[in-house]
Amino acid sequence: MSGPAGQTVAQAIRAATQVLGPRTDTARLDAELLMAHALQVSRSDLFLKRMHDPAPPLFAELVARRAAHEPVAYILGQAEFWGLTLEVSEAVLVPRADSETLIEAALAALADRPPERILDLGTGSGCLLLAALSEWPRAEGIGIDRSMEALACATRNARRLGLQAEMLRADWHVPGWVDGLGLFDLILANPPYVELDAELDPTVRDHEPAGALFAGPEGLDDYRVLIPQLPTLLEPGGVALVEIGHAQGDAVAAIAAAAGFESRLHHDLGGRPRALELKIPLGKPGADA
Repeated sequence: MSGPAGQTVAQAIRAATQVLGPRTDTARLDAELLMAHALQVSRSDLFLKRMHDPAPPLFAELVARRAAHEPVAYILGQAEFWGLTLEVSEAVLVPRADSETLIEAALAALADRPPERILDLGTGSGCLLLAALSEWPRAEGIGIDRSMEALACATRNARRLGLQAEMLRADWHVPGWVDGLGLFDLILANPPYVELDAELDPTVRDHEPAGALFAGPEGLDDYRVLIPQLPTLLEPGGVALVEIGHAQGDAVAAIAAAAGFESRLHHDLGGRPRALELKIPLGKPGADA
């Protein structure tokens, strides 16, 4: 079977890279990933064994989807996070390497005290919770989301990875959502934090779930609702790690301070502010005395 216009795999990848170049900074990588997916092989096998094969007809369709700004992760149906391969769909945000900052910060904060219970707020694909459970497999993990489609995705990911996690439907905007949850040593949260009028890449704006992105004119609405409720969920000495936008550190820290938290800023690998580590100071209600 011949490929598009009789192209080999190598020729088709080069042509796709040119097509995708104006639309993404990762055109060559995207083309390689899409070709490996079309051939149902790994990237390493693609390079070692398949570059001179006829390009499969499916590849052209995948490239057209990427050229229309559909995220590669949605086309592939999966994404990598913290060394884990996770199912993703348009019901959940694409896991991003920058969010691994929360896991790194959690490992440092709890190095001498492995968490017994972990809560992930807005779990989506389950990426944060499952990454944490991969480090602390004896912990009890609970993921919260208001989207049933997201919870189904997170549940499938947990089962596929062999990690014990309970996924629950809840919405922190609805009174009583915390009832019966108990206390946690570690809380992870990646709430919506994009400003309503923010200019976003079409890959994000046109494909990723708006409900998981936007949070009012300043991108702070969900922090204002969620953070004041966190002290009632934390064990004494517990830690909450909240993802933030790169320009939101001071504003979110002020919201946290009003709720009784001390905060510490963590930066991602690009040096941008990415997460706030929240603790109740010693001697205050909810803290270790």
